[in-house]
Amino acid sequence: MTPYESLTSRERAQRALNHEETDRIPIDLGGFQTGIHRAAYEDLIDHLGLEEEVAILDPVQQLAVPSETVLQRFHCDFRYIGANAPKGFDGTIRQVERDGRLWHDLQDEFGVVWSMPDDQGLYMDITHHPLAEATIADLDDYPFPDGSDPTRFAGLRERALWMRENTSYALSSTICGVTYETCWYMRGLERWFTDTIENPAFCEALLDRTSAYWVEWMTGFLSQVGDLLDVIMIGDDLAGQCGPLFSPRFYRQVVRPRQQQVIDTILAHSKAKIWYHTCGDCSTYIPDFIEMGIDILNPVQISTPGMDPQQLKDQWGDEIVFWGGGIDSQHVLPFATPEQVREEVHKNVTIFKLGGGYVFNNVHNIQAGVPPENVIAMYEAAYQYGFYE
Repeated sequence: MTPYESLTSRERAQRALNHEETDRIPIDLGGFQTGIHRAAYEDLIDHLGLEEEVAILDPVQQLAVPSETVLQRFHCDFRYIGANAPKGFDGTIRQVERDGRLWHDLQDEFGVVWSMPDDQGLYMDITHHPLAEATIADLDDYPFPDGSDPTRFAGLRERALWMRENTSYALSSTICGVTYETCWYMRGLERWFTDTIENPAFCEALLDRTSAYWVEWMTGFLSQVGDLLDVIMIGDDLAGQCGPLFSPRFYRQVVRPRQQQVIDTILAHSKAKIWYHTCGDCSTYIPDFIEMGIDILNPVQISTPGMDPQQLKDQWGDEIVFWGGGIDSQHVLPFATPEQVREEVHKNVTIFKLGGGYVFNNVHNIQAGVPPENVIAMYEAAYQYGFYE
């Protein structure tokens, strides 16, 4: 018997996020961690015979904005809404000659400079850490951005309300609440890791600043759309391929309490499900996430040692939603045949969908060079095998 849809996208998403089996699993594409690289998207729309002007969602990761045509083609159930840059912020990408090459430079609100060489064009990396040589005393004079600036939220409610009233899609925020990572962006990764051991007081002082910013930001953002969102996305990378990137003790004593302030602010202003992003083998921290009030884990990097789909589902499937984990994005999606892609998706979807609590997506963004045939095979398989009997 041919499966059929009996729910709207919003109904489907809400039930799945409450650990209920639905007509089929929800499907996602288009977020800052669930998106598609500009080059891969250009290949995809060319393969599909679509003529579109490609807009950029995120210049740092070079992510494209998927069109409605593509989102509907892949049966995607979520749409995204984000705040504005504050009035007066100049986010212009500037072209700069440096070291005999042409670079594209972007300075963010925290003073971090992100750069991409013109002859490479894949991503922006950090080329200036503004607090690399700072002391705790210097933080008092640093021009941190104002998270409560009301110009960030101008027109936000109207946009969200229109989407809520005129579409049947589930509505998610774009990524926000980046409390921990912002610190090393400003400090430099090596210097920050050294600080966690030799200068933890500096780490605490800087985390106090970033968490205060995000508490203010969340308060303003959710005062406008907290009642309209189904999901709010936050995240900080805590793990790498083989486990935690830094001491779990430092995380629990220093980082987690600051993240908890942001989470508590969300809980006070919205009933939206809280989605948390960290790459890598983060299995060490899943109990922490559940205790903190996090509902959803992304991207579920199944190629790492501690993130086996069956083990994850058996151990934590009743307590946390898995959003991602649809296919090995390191070895299978870029290099396998479309048939192998379908087989991998079938295997993982069968495990994750049992009992609800699953949203399909690749593990993180679809990268440049992934064949469009494999992208299509992935989403077609997710739809085909995502139905419940």
